[in-house]
Amino acid sequence: MPLAMLRRGIHVPVARKTAMLVIYNTLKREKEPFLPIEPGKARMYVCGMTVYDYCHLGHARVMVAFDAVYRWLKASGLAVTYVRNVTDIDDKIIRRAAENGESIHALTDRFIAAMREDADALGVHPPEHEPRATEYVPHMIELIGRLERNGLAYRAADGDVNYSVRKFPGYGKLSGKSLDSLIAGERVGVTEAKADPLDFALWKRAKPGEPAWPSPWGEGRPGWHIECSAMSSRLLGEHFDIHGGGQDLQFPHHENEIAQSEGAHGGVFVNYWMHNGFVRVDDEKMSKSLGNFFTIRDVLKQYDAEVVRFFMLRAHYRSPLNYSDVHLADARESLDTLYFTLRDVPPVPEAVEIDWQETYAARFKAAMNDDFDTPGAIAALFLLAAEARKNRDGRLAAKLRGLGGILGLLQREPLDYLRAAPGEADVAFPIAVITAKIEERAAAKKARDFAHADRIRDELKAAGILLEDSPQGTTWRRV
Repeated sequence: MPLAMLRRGIHVPVARKTAMLVIYNTLKREKEPFLPIEPGKARMYVCGMTVYDYCHLGHARVMVAFDAVYRWLKASGLAVTYVRNVTDIDDKIIRRAAENGESIHALTDRFIAAMREDADALGVHPPEHEPRATEYVPHMIELIGRLERNGLAYRAADGDVNYSVRKFPGYGKLSGKSLDSLIAGERVGVTEAKADPLDFALWKRAKPGEPAWPSPWGEGRPGWHIECSAMSSRLLGEHFDIHGGGQDLQFPHHENEIAQSEGAHGGVFVNYWMHNGFVRVDDEKMSKSLGNFFTIRDVLKQYDAEVVRFFMLRAHYRSPLNYSDVHLADARESLDTLYFTLRDVPPVPEAVEIDWQETYAARFKAAMNDDFDTPGAIAALFLLAAEARKNRDGRLAAKLRGLGGILGLLQREPLDYLRAAPGEADVAFPIAVITAKIEERAAAKKARDFAHADRIRDELKAAGILLEDSPQGTTWRRV
């Protein structure tokens, strides 16, 4: 079930410009103030999925991390144009379609639909544009032609069109790699047809049985790197604000994008480069060969989608994310605490405006303005929740829900969340049973049968359900 948008009746205004947003720029290797090219607007491109299989946890990290970026840019008052592409033509796609005995179009349509289902479940906003590579082949051909005219592309003996890396003087500035170090052992494809082993394919000559498009260099299909250069420039312009993606794309993909885009158009391609950290599983790198490779839908069979989103946002987007059952269980208990606050201190029904000068909102804002520090923003939510519980203040609870909504959290009714995110104890004691037990215990206490009341309390505690008595009544939480 998709996570809801901001709860009706809670107004979340844009953050006032009392502190400037800073972004860690991979290109500069430091945090820099975010100064949009066009005041009041932000243009962002994020490398999306190659759709030949179900999305995995690494894809989830990209989607959730940059969804948080997108949400905060909008909450900061910027008009955001967000593009996340889909690669729907690739060697892996061609091979998988052949193995399955289905058309490439059928394969990619199926997995694009699955990708959108996964993103929706995780509460990820759809981007304004989600271009497919196959829709932009003419623009790729045009871009390759410009590179050829600029002396940066050549047709090789095998019919491919390659980029001449040594002719672009800025190559390596994003990754910090020198040409000599690349030759010494980096990931470069070597063929006899290349003028230099560092060169990479812009256009691949057609092979029998593979999809192909007509071009000035004969029938063929685009190389992977040229796709993003063409789609981003077409939808966002030749120079835009933010380009993001996983850390694994920094080299060679993003390095090659810079070479292509700046080599074709001249000038700066992107102002701020952002890269999210790797996903690890029990402190080991996630990989199919290690057998610790999980798809999003596999994970969502075990854990509530909002718990998974919360787990990912508790780590800074640039840091490694260590996936384990222990960490997911801890995330669930922490998210429970916030929802229990909303259950026990119901938000007021009228609209409550968030004052960005107020202590907890200011902490939240300061964290998000510091390179989208979602762990710091979540810490502010817990401080606010504690204050709401202490004073049983419905207005503070409303602000908690409103700030949580900026991160895509806390938008369900508490009992709906608790029903949808069962723990092992809840299998034996569903909410309806817990409620009945609390009522039975209350009746026992009223009849002064304290031994029976204690047995009920101990029975629930043994199952991981802790009862908490207060003047307002008895509530429960997981332990």
